[in-house]
Amino acid sequence: MSTLTMTQAAMDQRQEGEPLDLDAIDGYRLGATYYDSPAPVRGHLVVAPAIGVSQRHYRAFASHAAASGWRTLTFDYRGIGRSRSLPLGKLKLDYFDWGRLDLAAAVARMADPRRRLIVVGHSYAGHAFGVLPVPGAVSAFVTFGTGAGWHGWMAPIERLRVLALWHAVAPVLTLTSGYLNWSCLGMGEDLPLSFFRQWRRLCQYPRHFLDDERSAAVAQAFAGVRVPILAANSIDDRWSPPVSRDAFMASYCNASLETRDLDPAALGLPGLGHMGYFRSGAVKLWDEALAWAERQPLSSVERFL
Repeated sequence: MSTLTMTQAAMDQRQEGEPLDLDAIDGYRLGATYYDSPAPVRGHLVVAPAIGVSQRHYRAFASHAAASGWRTLTFDYRGIGRSRSLPLGKLKLDYFDWGRLDLAAAVARMADPRRRLIVVGHSYAGHAFGVLPVPGAVSAFVTFGTGAGWHGWMAPIERLRVLALWHAVAPVLTLTSGYLNWSCLGMGEDLPLSFFRQWRRLCQYPRHFLDDERSAAVAQAFAGVRVPILAANSIDDRWSPPVSRDAFMASYCNASLETRDLDPAALGLPGLGHMGYFRSGAVKLWDEALAWAERQPLSSVERFL
């Protein structure tokens, strides 16, 4: 094989990533993908998904981050994509398990005291990050489209759609299957019933878990996060407009928090919505986010080397 062919093969593998497995602390096996980076390496990066969104959605971003010097890991939460090993009807899942168990496993795999570690997340990822067992291992967290999920923060038409989804459509979809057949609506991958029910309950509150008296331990975990955070939401995000983000991100009361209201037109895009943050046209947005993360101080682990 010629050197040119070998080089092209290496480049193709870097763009597609290398499949690997992660083991969460409870023994659950997760499907992940590692994207290597050419030297010089700027740091390590973990991509944390939205609800019902597989890691395939983040491939373009992961490839771009790796090409920019960030060794990158994507993964699927348990029950999603390559991490769906049990029938969903048998999978019992707390709403925050994807953070405290699954995201934690990805962070542990990529943590290296010699390298800066950042987490870039989408929507639910802003909920998952707050319950990481050791958030101080991360130097910076960037999240796109995170919000409280309360229908009252949405525009009137979207508000009606969401209420219909919670109280009519979704309950019917769970009757025969024992899980939320989310995929039949074209809204993502199917979800465990226990997760859906807790998600729906928390979304009835304007500030999500902050307004739920049963979530005191979660609020305490979020208050312990002191990692620099950038939370960016598009003004055309119907599920998580900036006002919804502000209501939820108040839970990170002791973190250094910056927020950005994104105007798609200013980025040269026709729109972002809730799912456009990681589509291939958003490269300018990605580069700005990575540059912000690299400007943040090193984590407490890295600082004492």
